[in-house]
Amino acid sequence: MAHIDKLTYQGADFPVYLAEPTGAVKGGLIVIHEVWGLNDHIRSIADRFAAQGYLALAPDLLSETEIAAHGAQLQADLFNPEKRNEAQPKMRAMMAPLQEPGFAVMTVGRLSVCFDYLHGRPETKGVVSVSGFCFGGSYSYSLAMKERRLACAIAFYGHAPLDEAELKKIACPVLAFYGEKDERLITDLPELKTLMKSAGVDYTAQVYPNCGHAFFNDTNKFSYNGEAAAASWKRALAQLERAAASGRR
Repeated sequence: MAHIDKLTYQGADFPVYLAEPTGAVKGGLIVIHEVWGLNDHIRSIADRFAAQGYLALAPDLLSETEIAAHGAQLQADLFNPEKRNEAQPKMRAMMAPLQEPGFAVMTVGRLSVCFDYLHGRPETKGVVSVSGFCFGGSYSYSLAMKERRLACAIAFYGHAPLDEAELKKIACPVLAFYGEKDERLITDLPELKTLMKSAGVDYTAQVYPNCGHAFFNDTNKFSYNGEAAAASWKRALAQLERAAASGRR
């Protein structure tokens, strides 16, 4: 069972998609979308997690932006070599509002509202995790630094701050997935591993060969890698099972 609903942050509503298991609930899970917004692909991922027993809540964190209206076409153009150069300046323009100082504060605030909602649902027994993709992977780290009650964080090709003091705020295990051809993230990964270790974070980074950014997105023929997607899905579910088992003790 799934339905569209909304939550409220500082007096303003924002849309969310809630996917509910048909059987026993293992825990709650916040699913954070890519930079393309809450689309059918992300809703389908929430549904898949719900089918595995997780009360999955996917917030729409970009509903007020131009990306919400034009993201699908822009995504296709960016991954199309023949249209990429034309699409890049459009992408930069649409991304500009996301760089404004208040955006991150509002976004983490909304995610905290999502956490409190799931944490307060009796069937989750207080076990709430987060998983996100690209934009959502980065904000999975942000929520982990904000919310010490988080059971685990699973970041698909997200960006974490290279700042030990910030990383020390993370109290939960972190599982991170990367494609080896995702050069920007892979370049920073050795330093991030060192900082995570120094910060005392239970951090696991899994790099998959022969793929790059957005390898999990099966709606994008230019980036999808079925082998890496299947392997990361299996590992993500195992991580969530460990978090659920820990919360049941």
